[in-house]
Amino acid sequence: MLDQSIRTAILALHKKGHGIRAIARTLKVSRESVREIIRGGTSEVPCLSRPEKAEPYEADIRELYARCKGNLIRVHEELTHTGATLSYQALTGFCRRHGIGYEPQKPAGRYFFEPGQEMQHDTSPHMAHVGGALRRVQTASLVFCFSRMRFIQLYPTFNRFICKLFLHDALHYFGATCRDCMIDNTHVVVLKGTGKEMVPVPEMAAFAERYGFRFIAHEKGDANRSAHVERGFDHVENNFLAGREFQDFAHANREAVTWCDRVNAKVRREVHASAKELFVKEQLSLLPLPLWVPEVYVLHHRVVDTEGYIHADGHIYSVPYQLIGRQVEVRETKDAVRVFDGPRMVAEHERIFSFEKRRTTKEEHRPPKGTVAKIERQPTPDERELLAAESPLPEYAQGVKRKGSNRWPAALRRLAQMRRDYPRKPFLDAVTSAHHYGLYDLDRLERMVLRNIATEYFVAPADRSARSREDDLSDEG
Repeated sequence: MLDQSIRTAILALHKKGHGIRAIARTLKVSRESVREIIRGGTSEVPCLSRPEKAEPYEADIRELYARCKGNLIRVHEELTHTGATLSYQALTGFCRRHGIGYEPQKPAGRYFFEPGQEMQHDTSPHMAHVGGALRRVQTASLVFCFSRMRFIQLYPTFNRFICKLFLHDALHYFGATCRDCMIDNTHVVVLKGTGKEMVPVPEMAAFAERYGFRFIAHEKGDANRSAHVERGFDHVENNFLAGREFQDFAHANREAVTWCDRVNAKVRREVHASAKELFVKEQLSLLPLPLWVPEVYVLHHRVVDTEGYIHADGHIYSVPYQLIGRQVEVRETKDAVRVFDGPRMVAEHERIFSFEKRRTTKEEHRPPKGTVAKIERQPTPDERELLAAESPLPEYAQGVKRKGSNRWPAALRRLAQMRRDYPRKPFLDAVTSAHHYGLYDLDRLERMVLRNIATEYFVAPADRSARSREDDLSDEG
């Protein structure tokens, strides 16, 4: 079939007065074709109308497509069972031409970003050789949209604390920040809503305000909106992680920074420049970092156990033995775990990055060798409250502590809370009875208190008046 340009040339030559034989010889086409085009008088290519084998079964195909949940293999099997004679390729072609299960592909859009306008952040799971084993890690990435400058790091997991650590390191790597940070609708940053209606978690909003940017989210299903950061994960998996083995996460992240330096210096064909060259132009529009920002940390409150350790992020760290039973404040930063007793730091450890649970001990936190094994412990705040209370609560608290073995701080904390929650007289009556009979089970003590409260405070008016008359008669007798 002749295309539209040949048909146009035939009509143009005929209009100039050339004969059919001359036109056919010049354009190397048959004279019959020339005659047919001249008779038609149009350069439009006619559409071929051929009968399709699947056309008689169109209604059955549409019904089977819905019943077979869109599986065209099953649709073809069911059609052949009913006697239809058509190939699977004929079925798929018919469905494609008639829009059964096929939607025309929408053109991908292109987003233009001004210098300093937006940066994009996201994470992706990958498999990496860390510590001699193939492990699942989370790769975090931040990309400046105008210059394509990229920064990545690897983490064993990803939560709100690690997200702030990553953004802190990334912004200090670039030395500046954009006005907007595009994210997907991740729960790490998002409190509620999606897209334009997204509301960030107050903690993350305060973190962004400290650096001068704001979090924004793309609409659900609009993955192309964050294509700059999404496209880079394939490069990470097939280039950075391919064939590399790391001793630990610190080693992996040092190698990641070196790799980012090399990638950012490479010339990109689509922009005819490297990311570092474009970053020089973008720096004029970026927001400078604050003169000082506090160190990113996550706060824990822990009670020092009877062995002189506290637990943080699945690992065990030692503290001075004099603090056994005391509540301390633990600040977990990127590289360190610091323990505070009030405003004073009493211990500091290097933060452990490991999948396995580990214990770290410092010699200065243990009692000197040759001293008496029994360590005089300072009373906890709950213990001091109970020892200063009315009798027989101090004696009963000592019995609870003696019977509680290693769990006595939690037991005294519960006993002190019961003293604050329940009325004084029913509680003291229950404690007196329990101490008399040597009952130090706090569950049983609480049932005794509730029984006393029920008989004292929840008596019907008729029963209460009858009881008062009985008391009057007994007094007169």
